[in-house]
Amino acid sequence: RDYPVLLEVPLVTSTKVAQLTSQFKYEKWTFNKTVPGPFIRARVGDVVELSLTNRDVTGNPHNIDSHAFTGPGGGSALTTVEENQTKTARFKLLWPGLYVYHCAAAPLPVHIANGMSGLMYVQPEEGDLPPVDHEYYVMQSEFYHEPPEELEDGRRSQIVEFSYPNALREDPQVVVFNGSESALTRDRPLTAKVNETVRIFFGNAGPNLTSSFHALGTHFINAYLDGDVLRDPAHFMQTVSVPPGSAAIMDLKMFVPGTYALVDHAIFRLDKGAVGYLNVSGKPRPDIYQSALPPNPCVGCKLHP
Repeated sequence: RDYPVLLEVPLVTSTKVAQLTSQFKYEKWTFNKTVPGPFIRARVGDVVELSLTNRDVTGNPHNIDSHAFTGPGGGSALTTVEENQTKTARFKLLWPGLYVYHCAAAPLPVHIANGMSGLMYVQPEEGDLPPVDHEYYVMQSEFYHEPPEELEDGRRSQIVEFSYPNALREDPQVVVFNGSESALTRDRPLTAKVNETVRIFFGNAGPNLTSSFHALGTHFINAYLDGDVLRDPAHFMQTVSVPPGSAAIMDLKMFVPGTYALVDHAIFRLDKGAVGYLNVSGKPRPDIYQSALPPNPCVGCKLHP
């Protein structure tokens, strides 16, 4: 759009037990039943009419703190809702960029740690980013849980519960993209074709760790650091640092077919779940990437499936 609108954004909070890793399920706190919450796209000058409804049967209050909103608490005091309550507030968008939103109800860190975050992209008033073939939304976050309980029959529970002590120590058991270990691997890997361009809107919900986002075997030809879309982008970056509560936009162009692993290059987090796949199809490019021998990935490798 090249004109402002009243943008209605309905969000509903609820909890659901869902797969977190191949071993364990976890009770996630959600916006619109997803972790992360929905991607919200708007434009400078828009007025966001945010409607928040609380369907959390555990009785927790919830709200919205959007880093895109201007005013105390990013809207949290205006949107705090108790169970079965709905509140609506309006926020005019003054500045462009890619912004994190999250629940800021007390205790704030717990709401973020359980999954209540998302991204809002505010397009500049004049122009926008160059067009690409594919756009994807990727959110990194950590989960902190206690060891599984032992059931009466001696088996371990398949459901693990939040650990406040582990979160205080900033010692996550799980670090993932889009809410679960398999979100960008088995469930919904990113896809593209040779010669196509890919844009990743990347956010870091935290709540604690800084991400070193990296795509193995390719480069970010444009990187809009800190979500800043007015400054000229950096070019041909290998790794982009994104602190908790921040975001960045990365563009790639795919030249060689194959599977590209997306990781946090604080690389032991790979074994905590921080890996996704970008599957690229098309004809080989021996002028760029070739050998007389066929590829031979190491056994059990998570990066080269």
